[in-house]
Amino acid sequence: MKNEDLIKRDLEHIWHPCTQMKDHESLPLIPIKEGRGVYLYDFEKNRYLDAISSWWVNIFGHSNEYINSKIKEQVEKLEHVIFAGFTHEPIVRLSERLVKITPKGLNKCFFADNGSSAIEVAIKMSFHYHKNRGKIKPFFLSLTNSYHGETLGALAVGDVGLYKDTYKEILIKTIQTPVPKDESLESAKEALIEFEKTVEKYEEKISAFIFEPLVQCAGYMHMYHPYFLKEAYKICKERDIHLIADEIAVGFGRSGEMFACDIAGISPDFMALSKALTGGYLPLSVVLTTDEVYQAFYCDYLEMKAFLHSHSYTGNPLACSAANAVLDIFEKEKILEKNREKSKYIYEKLQKFKELPNVKEIRQRGMIAAVELKGYDFKERVNLKIFKFATKNEVLLRPLGHVIYFMPPYIIKKDEIDKMIDIAYEAVKSLL
Repeated sequence: MKNEDLIKRDLEHIWHPCTQMKDHESLPLIPIKEGRGVYLYDFEKNRYLDAISSWWVNIFGHSNEYINSKIKEQVEKLEHVIFAGFTHEPIVRLSERLVKITPKGLNKCFFADNGSSAIEVAIKMSFHYHKNRGKIKPFFLSLTNSYHGETLGALAVGDVGLYKDTYKEILIKTIQTPVPKDESLESAKEALIEFEKTVEKYEEKISAFIFEPLVQCAGYMHMYHPYFLKEAYKICKERDIHLIADEIAVGFGRSGEMFACDIAGISPDFMALSKALTGGYLPLSVVLTTDEVYQAFYCDYLEMKAFLHSHSYTGNPLACSAANAVLDIFEKEKILEKNREKSKYIYEKLQKFKELPNVKEIRQRGMIAAVELKGYDFKERVNLKIFKFATKNEVLLRPLGHVIYFMPPYIIKKDEIDKMIDIAYEAVKSLL
């Protein structure tokens, strides 16, 4: 099979996500035949270094032998079972392990299928908790520039207009408070002043404050100081407002620690996890919450306080087996320590971007790095130019507008980091 054959068949029937399909009149799709390690391969033996972990999920690379083996073992035993009234060993073991590694107090696990679904679970559960206790609190507080997914509830609590504005007439009520403008302590303190004013104004109506800890990934990789979360946590706790930590993108070592909340030293009421949870293999998400929240729904059936939310594939055994394999790798291979070394090397390599006049800033948090460009209008589609240059040179980059970011698989080697950074540098230089 050739690339051209599959492209033609694809365009006959498939509508791709986050894509203006008309672009493919001039920009060919890239059909992928297989993946190995940090590389993807098409049908004509071209390869692409996956510098974005295929939307931030494949933390241990493609076709990881250990994860493969664990899924193969599981598929011979049980592929799926209804999760209402039934259970299975992989999900019990996974839940026990997640409770041990997440912030203190998160003792209960509610599973769903993907990141957006996890956000829906968390906001519904928070609202329902307050309602079960006799309070109607219809608002959710979030940060400006935030992104939490693309289902309607998740869109509502986000603030990236590109995704949200079209649907504003049908979204639930939310309030935004300014995100710290940069990573400085001063900016964190300035944002906290506005945060407290907003909370004081609406505190009786706010169910929860939802946030992406330290890095707003889809919000152009904007980063801020952990002090903001430490103090926002205290403010919310004093006023019976839940905290929902959206660690879907930054969890499982991406921020530098296992979870970004660990850096801020906080334990939220809800933590949403997905993406890297299964190493990029299968859809799975989980919302961890407290015993207090759990008990607010625990009652005799006729009291009608139960949390009635479900997905057909909730707790899929194959996905749970992949997730357990991911946690095995973390435990056995000292991944966080190795990531710190790689993060430092990436930081050193990034410094040369400062030489270029069209670079505004470089920033980094753990295994997330970004290069923000300046002097380009949205209509110029500089992201598409970077994408084309990089793929022609065997690197997959997918810039967010004028921000080039790097979120490679944790198995990436130094020579592969060199290639990733060098091609990005040449791509930016080519714009001059």
